[in-house]
Amino acid sequence: MLCVRNGQQASLTTNAIFCGSGCWKILYGWVYLVIVIFLCSPVSAQTAPKIPQTQHVIVVSLDGLAAFLMDDSKASLPTIRRMAREGVIAQGGMKVSNPSVTWPNHTTLITGVRPEKHGVLANGVLVRSGPGVPVYVDPKRDNKALIRGTTIVDASHSLGLKTGEINWPCTRDSKAFDDSFPDVPDSLSYTTPRLRSELVQLGLLEDETDKSFKQKIGPGRDWVWLEAACHLIRNRSPNLLLVHLLNVDSTHHAMGSQTPAGYTANAYADLCVERLINAARDAGILDRTTFFIVSDHGFITTPKALKPNVLLREKGWLRSEEGKVVEARVHVFPEGGIGLVFCSNPAESREIGPQVRQLFVGQEGVADVILPERYAELGIPLPREYEQAPDAVLVAEEGYAVSASAEGQEFVVSNTDAKTSLGSHGFISSNPKMNGLCVLWGAGIRRGIKLKDVENVDIAPTIAELLSLPEIHADGKVLTDALK
Repeated sequence: MLCVRNGQQASLTTNAIFCGSGCWKILYGWVYLVIVIFLCSPVSAQTAPKIPQTQHVIVVSLDGLAAFLMDDSKASLPTIRRMAREGVIAQGGMKVSNPSVTWPNHTTLITGVRPEKHGVLANGVLVRSGPGVPVYVDPKRDNKALIRGTTIVDASHSLGLKTGEINWPCTRDSKAFDDSFPDVPDSLSYTTPRLRSELVQLGLLEDETDKSFKQKIGPGRDWVWLEAACHLIRNRSPNLLLVHLLNVDSTHHAMGSQTPAGYTANAYADLCVERLINAARDAGILDRTTFFIVSDHGFITTPKALKPNVLLREKGWLRSEEGKVVEARVHVFPEGGIGLVFCSNPAESREIGPQVRQLFVGQEGVADVILPERYAELGIPLPREYEQAPDAVLVAEEGYAVSASAEGQEFVVSNTDAKTSLGSHGFISSNPKMNGLCVLWGAGIRRGIKLKDVENVDIAPTIAELLSLPEIHADGKVLTDALK
């Protein structure tokens, strides 16, 4: 007599065959009980593998491409608008996180949590060096020094999925990428060696040094990053690829978002998206690929600038040399439409914070000064809980950017006098002009859907759903109405 275990036949012993009818009844009873328990067990249902809705996700961040440009007839965006018609668009744009600047929002996109949890508050680490020393930002930091918690990349890598990133912030020296070309100073030094070598062989880089790459300007760098991404799609077909292009942002800063130069940058970005789609087609994975076309923030034209450090200097709270703050009890670190106020001695912050608010509120161009008790509105961490957190946040009105300069006597000057950008972001994210682009298209995505109330914390959980990743602890939700 034979039984089957793990697909192989095994002989029953003679004693088992002839042990009598009582033994057989007991054996059958146990077998029946085991089968019933297995079929009814909730554990078996929970541990059954999920079927992925898609096999490849490509996230394309067009830095600074404001959502309002989708409704601007002068903006040439034929590919992205077609994707919106054929897929899903966040109507009115996607609400971003505070501060509405690049590194914090790119981190939110891949963690699903706001800066109060992931900890990225600037384009680098905000370094407090002690009483009297001004806070500065250090961008030369590794992934682990920047991001608190895990990302969808970490989750993908842990399951053995292929991952890649091109110019994505806060990724330096991350072990979760198979291919990496990070957005960081001296980026080529931290690029995956095989990718760096391949880019030279393809003629995209003159050599493997940062010196030659830094000689390229905005569109030239975007072209290298674009072609590097296309190379990965065609030759590696990663399950998750993050791509970040910067030319739109740099052009909008210098010239403004709704200008001839700005519209040219928009058109170039649209062509880049079309090229990425073609790369997926060339690789034979287009029908299994989902595209997320997003941006990290919008833009506001800022012909005027605020110089809060001038008032702090006059108050005797800081000392400057040639307009630069060199010693400070209190000073302001600018992030476009807001300024992060730091007390160099945290023990003084509760005393000085209200005085700073009184100094600035009512001044031209100041919309608000927010103290820590209101930080929950902004989604940023409290200073007593996180060293990088500011002691107050100065909020500029539309049309005004915040300057770091402590030079001169005037609080309000032109952007050219203050050497600030004509176009700025960083404003409080409740301002709809800060809304980022959000279009979903491809495998697993419904057709012709317009979604309301989309936030960038929703992107990571939606990607996790498409790739059947383990549930992530996100502040956002899965965009279920977008999915087939």
